[in-house]
Amino acid sequence: MANTPQARKRIRRNERRAEINGNRLSRIRTFVKKVENALAGGDKTAAAAALKEAQPELARGVARGVLHKNTVARKMSRLSKRVAAL
Repeated sequence: MANTPQARKRIRRNERRAEINGNRLSRIRTFVKKVENALAGGDKTAAAAALKEAQPELARGVARGVLHKNTVARKMSRLSKRVAAL
């Protein structure tokens, strides 16, 4: 257990941030799943629309520090390639 007031505060802050970041990550995953479901269904227009919605969410994840920029670049590249291949 934390002994100093600073360490106690840090624990409280970390718990709050973990919840917020978890919610952000969940939201991003939902948008990516929409793209993957459209790809699985074979609907190119729906997949392209879902990808267009997912792009800013992924970029926001980078800006907020939830995801690494190379991770997002890789995910976007792979999703874009799959949508184009339909």
